[in-house]
Amino acid sequence: MDVPERERTASVARQEAARLTAEGVRGIALTWVDNAGLTRVKAIPTTQLAHAARRGIGMSPVFDVYLVDDSATSSRQTGGPAGDLRLFPDLKRLTELSAQPGWAWAPVDRYTQSGAPHPGCQRQFARRQAERAAARGIELRMGFETEWTVTRVGEPAPARDAGDGRRDAAPGTGRPRYASEGPAYGMTRVVELSDYLHDVLTALAAQHIDVLQIHPEYSPGQFEVSVAPASPVGAADLAVLVRETVRAVSVRHGLTASFGPVVEAGTVGNGAHLHLSLWEGGRNLCRGGSGPSGMTAECEAFLAGVLRELPALLVVGVPSPAGYLRLRPSRWAGAFRCWGVENREAALRFIPGAADDDLAANAEVKCFDGAANPYLVVGAVTAAGLAGLAEGLTLPPPVAGDPAVTGEDAARLPSSLPEALEHFERSELLREAMGGQLFEAVAAVRRAEAELFDGLAPQAVADATRDRY
Repeated sequence: MDVPERERTASVARQEAARLTAEGVRGIALTWVDNAGLTRVKAIPTTQLAHAARRGIGMSPVFDVYLVDDSATSSRQTGGPAGDLRLFPDLKRLTELSAQPGWAWAPVDRYTQSGAPHPGCQRQFARRQAERAAARGIELRMGFETEWTVTRVGEPAPARDAGDGRRDAAPGTGRPRYASEGPAYGMTRVVELSDYLHDVLTALAAQHIDVLQIHPEYSPGQFEVSVAPASPVGAADLAVLVRETVRAVSVRHGLTASFGPVVEAGTVGNGAHLHLSLWEGGRNLCRGGSGPSGMTAECEAFLAGVLRELPALLVVGVPSPAGYLRLRPSRWAGAFRCWGVENREAALRFIPGAADDDLAANAEVKCFDGAANPYLVVGAVTAAGLAGLAEGLTLPPPVAGDPAVTGEDAARLPSSLPEALEHFERSELLREAMGGQLFEAVAAVRRAEAELFDGLAPQAVADATRDRY
């Protein structure tokens, strides 16, 4: 960001600060998401917004190699106490937080002290990939489904035996006290938690977030909210804002919102499915073509690129060992490297939509979960799709059923983080797209988290991660 641009931004920031101050906002949370998938923050008084827009806020680059438990590892170019970055808020995303009275929020882009883009900035990585698509005349629209499990604050049930002589959790942990144990997708949960869900919807609406659906999910106490599609970076911003809004409303109701991939080992976990569609000149390229299920050649090639890269993409979209407790067959988690039309067991689900609805056709990447950094997800998926587009790839035949039951020809995706990491480290496509510093930091964090949880019983892994994201 050059000096004249900073001055213009600072002028806008002064106006925004005056508006927010008049509305009683005293603090602004400036957030980024690290490579472990945790949303980190520097908060400033509203009166400091113009300074932050002009000069940035200092923060160590070491957070690029922080793990989910707040310990740190290192990579060749990242780690240690030396160095500093500048965090610049994106004023276009500045939002007054309805569920946190007196607070506003903005995501940040990270720069070096000299003013150059930080090579490890995940948000700028996502933006670069979206710009690459735009240079090819492709507009990407994306949106995340946010799944979470609601529990009551307090002591959970005692730990159970893992069945192999080990306790499955530390003393004082175990089965959570779910806020509702009504049936899967059942109206009972909406009735029992109607005030809570009302407040979630009210808070999201006050923040001008267009909610498409909110409903109970499969597991006890589990819910999902999906919002309208946006640009890739906008979709990632919304994923952060939606999650923190749900968290804030939950706290005000004396509840805990768990976004981790698994709350209880052996049960259906929390996903963070990514929906995407490709547009050109106002036309949805996911329909009206001669390819599979009406796809255009551009759509098919893009999705074929994503499908080809999925084993490596798991390091981005399923970044925690806990995620591989969720990524199991016959749980609608997308454990197979295949695509299918409206097939919820396929990792890549294609939704043709109604014949008279031009907006509806899209694809869903089902295997990703809530431990993922959404900026890394949208950037990496875009890079994989653009490679498929450049090579003119085609899709294999679709899979119609559950491969675990029908025996259809579909390979399993990696079933552990170390296995996925092998694919990631061999991916020249993702290394080139991310750049060496970001790529190596991601790999270092994954390797360290695999070691961190190695040998733990499944429930111990779930207990250690479910409330961290």
